[in-house]
Amino acid sequence: MNSKELYGNILRKRSFLCVGLDSDPSLFPAHLNSYENPIFEFNKAIIDATSQYAVAYKPNLAFYEAEGAKGWEQLEKTVEYIRRKDSSAFIIADAKRGDIGNTAGRYASAFFERMDFDAVTLAPYMGRDSVDPFLKFDNKWAVILALTSNPSATDFETMNIVLDDINAANTPLYRKVIETAMGWGTSDNIMFVAGATRPEKLGEIRKYCPNHFLLVPGVGTQGGTIAEVAKYGMNSQCGLLVNISRNIIFAGKGKDFDSVAAEKAKEAACEMASYLNF
Repeated sequence: MNSKELYGNILRKRSFLCVGLDSDPSLFPAHLNSYENPIFEFNKAIIDATSQYAVAYKPNLAFYEAEGAKGWEQLEKTVEYIRRKDSSAFIIADAKRGDIGNTAGRYASAFFERMDFDAVTLAPYMGRDSVDPFLKFDNKWAVILALTSNPSATDFETMNIVLDDINAANTPLYRKVIETAMGWGTSDNIMFVAGATRPEKLGEIRKYCPNHFLLVPGVGTQGGTIAEVAKYGMNSQCGLLVNISRNIIFAGKGKDFDSVAAEKAKEAACEMASYLNF
């Protein structure tokens, strides 16, 4: 899927919602414990409830890896089910991989060939070598961590650095990451993670990164809002995937959890539609 196709899906659904499948069994309604594959059954219900509103899904791999082989099996079943339910859905592996060489190549093969994800989140600390193997796959994306939504992002990401001896002006590290990584690929295969908890920074990012998609976590439980994300981060082709996890998938605690999730997803999508005035 390229950026034009992704934007087309956003316009068709009038939504730029990404539902995060942070599927923690300890938070599931009790009746799901009787199923052989409770994570998959939970995900299936959430996908059925939200597919008309979501353009993307983002399984957080930690919640699957923690279950061992059974978790990986349910992850694969989840991706396969999303493909059957909505072949246009953009599926992101929230894996935060960051290795190099043939190791990165095998990660890319695992996510793009074995499990048919559209994108993988990547930590760029080791530089271009950690991203290039993912860019060798056609119509697949590297989602590079730039300015994340967690409080301690200030430990490194917002730290000012000196660019060179000639130009001594300070610039935040996340800007250096974005501007450098923009040269590794295109707006059709690289997007950046930029958190909703620092919305004014999205406006700054748009000044030097006008065309790339931004994957925006932090709406809901972490305090970010759709309104501020749209105000500061939207471009002429929307350019946003706003991820909401717990405020949708765990909004309901009982047997009707899927119906509650549908209402929350609809609420988010309706607000998003109001900002899609093009």
